[in-house]
Amino acid sequence: MKRIIIINGPNLNLLGVRETSIYGNQDFLSYFEELKVRFAEVELFYYQSNHEGDIIDKLHEVGFSYEGVVLNAGAFTHTSVAIGDAIAGIKTPVIEVHISNVHQREAFRHHSYLAKNCLGIICGFGLNSYKLAVQSFL
Repeated sequence: MKRIIIINGPNLNLLGVRETSIYGNQDFLSYFEELKVRFAEVELFYYQSNHEGDIIDKLHEVGFSYEGVVLNAGAFTHTSVAIGDAIAGIKTPVIEVHISNVHQREAFRHHSYLAKNCLGIICGFGLNSYKLAVQSFL
């Protein structure tokens, strides 16, 4: 059975209550339960941290034994050379995901320090961006 992990970065623990006009009103844990039902043939895991180093540690932990990482690094996408380097250093393919279309937002969100080391990027499809990423690993 394939093992895929979804890693969410800072402030994504507030989905469902934070800026609902951008991110919607569903919390991630209930959405994750829906994903587990939809992709019953996959062993799905979830991890969230507001701390850059913790995200790097998790990438190192799973980056040689899982079949896929779906990563929404939140604002770290636009600031973290270190997370980009962590992705470059592991074997497991990573798909960068964003709930909103970052290219329709502030200019600083148009650049990703992660993208060049990722298999691909999915953005702008709301929480369904995660579903599309998981599907791409299958």
